[in-house]
Amino acid sequence: MEAIQLNKETLVAVYGNCNAVGRKAIKEQIGEKLSEILPVTDRVKTIKDAIEELGEEHEAVKAYRAVEWSLRDLMPDIKAYFQLRIITAALNEGWEPQFVDGERRWYGWYDLISKEDYEALSDEEKSRCVGRSNYYAYASGGLVYSDAYFASSYSNYGSRLAFKSEKLAEYAAKQFIEIYADFCFIPEKNKA
Repeated sequence: MEAIQLNKETLVAVYGNCNAVGRKAIKEQIGEKLSEILPVTDRVKTIKDAIEELGEEHEAVKAYRAVEWSLRDLMPDIKAYFQLRIITAALNEGWEPQFVDGERRWYGWYDLISKEDYEALSDEEKSRCVGRSNYYAYASGGLVYSDAYFASSYSNYGSRLAFKSEKLAEYAAKQFIEIYADFCFIPEKNKA
């Protein structure tokens, strides 16, 4: 059989437009070098990509599919949690935290500031901020308990959303910021 050569940009485009069957075929052809040739951060840009990366038989995807229709009627943080489990599993490429001595894990991190601090920022600094809060947002807003007595790696807070590297945690926090915002903050009630 004749080998076909693709440059990285073409491979990214082809892979991104494939369904699970196509992605599986590409993975089988490339093998263990897939992450070198096509890093997971190039393969997973959306929740749809994350689902395609894991496949429908992955436990996180099956759990999401089992409740997907009812999620539209639930609070946004519940849907976001299901989605973040999928995204985290896809980006970790099979790695799962074991919570053993010496193991390092990372989480998406955001600095929360007050309205007054936000208003004091320059326009350029404001362009890097996400204003997504109301008076209900508090220190234990979802991922970690932000108290001086606990660290972000405390396993009762966000342990299923741990990443194997700082680079992946930072990528996820930026790429999926809207989903993290839905997970962390309580939305304002509609005023009738």
